[in-house]
Amino acid sequence: MAQFPYWFHALALASLAIALACAALIILDEIARPQKMWIMNLVWPLCALFGSLIWLAFYFAYGREAKSPSAGKGHGHHAPTQAFPVLVAKGASHCGAGCTLGDIIAEWLAFLMPVLAIAFGWKSIFAEKMFAVWVLDYLLAFGLGIAFQYFTIKPMRQLSVGQGIREALKADFASITAWQIGMYGFMAFAQFIWFGRSFGGKAEVDTPEFWLIMQIAMICGFLTSYPVNWALLEAGVKEPM
Repeated sequence: MAQFPYWFHALALASLAIALACAALIILDEIARPQKMWIMNLVWPLCALFGSLIWLAFYFAYGREAKSPSAGKGHGHHAPTQAFPVLVAKGASHCGAGCTLGDIIAEWLAFLMPVLAIAFGWKSIFAEKMFAVWVLDYLLAFGLGIAFQYFTIKPMRQLSVGQGIREALKADFASITAWQIGMYGFMAFAQFIWFGRSFGGKAEVDTPEFWLIMQIAMICGFLTSYPVNWALLEAGVKEPM
């Protein structure tokens, strides 16, 4: 296990505290101004867990709903009037919210119940536990990401359940995969190279340092999924948020 200096531990704690505060502020604002597309009420605070002040500013600039009696009904009013790069960022964030929730659940489940990592290949396929946990990460992130997309596409296109699932898979398979590739790439770099060489080991899930690098990894996931979301929106496969 890595040995982190006090300043780095304090930095990790501060980063997590600020992100949690940003998520809480968004939730409080959404109580008064609920999103017209209800799934976005989950997307914004979940993304703030990694995006922190950046996503808080993004929410207030492009995601906040008008405070009116009709809030919470129908579809978002932002999509037709916002610049395409903003719509792409919202689409990537929508995908990333499912990935974020899935990765948080998977990491803690595998930490608290190591038998899950064994079930997904640790000690049989992978000598390194982290790689086995990534399989669980991907499956949960994929399932939740598709669910988030389903609850967007189905009501917007008035689809049946089966059609909604098919369209959600079509819309988000590539996006979720691109996100996870970016996230895994940075986590591998941070754990094996950065922490391994600088601090003598890897950060464990129950440390703030682990979640600090997970925050950065999620931003890397956003960057790798952004061009994929651009292509999907441009092709009309995904709906603008």
